[in-house]
Amino acid sequence: MTQLADMEIVVPGLYASPPESLPFNRTLEIRSFLLERDAGNLLVYSTTTASGDVWRQYLNHWHEAAFVPETVHAPLFVHAADRTETENERAVRAAFSRRHMLDDDFEAIPTPGHTPGATAYLWDNGEHRFLFTGDTIMVRGGEWRTAVLGSSDRGAYLESLALMRDLDFDVLVPWVVDAGGPHHALTDAAETRRRINALIDEIWSGG
Repeated sequence: MTQLADMEIVVPGLYASPPESLPFNRTLEIRSFLLERDAGNLLVYSTTTASGDVWRQYLNHWHEAAFVPETVHAPLFVHAADRTETENERAVRAAFSRRHMLDDDFEAIPTPGHTPGATAYLWDNGEHRFLFTGDTIMVRGGEWRTAVLGSSDRGAYLESLALMRDLDFDVLVPWVVDAGGPHHALTDAAETRRRINALIDEIWSGG
């Protein structure tokens, strides 16, 4: 299996790119993640620090398109609702619009709200179930946070949070975290429900 250069191991089969500061907020950093799979390696998210050959690359939402480097060689996939904005930066091989499985271990789950095409990805590597949430759920200060923009759809965001609250996963892997902080969070069903309910309450109250 081809791996990307300079990636660190998170758990066997999951690798994180070197962190990259967000240009508009240096207290935050992003990473992309390589999923090592027999059916073909996948890259989730984008950072300019990544390079190498991958079977497919999946974006959570179009804001990541500005960070897709020429040094990553992979067909790019994104939700159809974010395709136009993504293609302002990079060519998209194909877009999807529905929840679906890739092989028997990787699932694309549309979670609109942050952007119309925001999508979470659930990967089962046989030992852990990783949920990649992009900006929809981030980790800041040890807490799970949302990123509700002026352009975000709060109603759709609430529905997406409720959907993710009931998913079966034990590792949260966001795109954005505090600089120098952990880039994933272990969880269980009760912890996930508690944290996401708090996010839902915050959005309902106008936060």
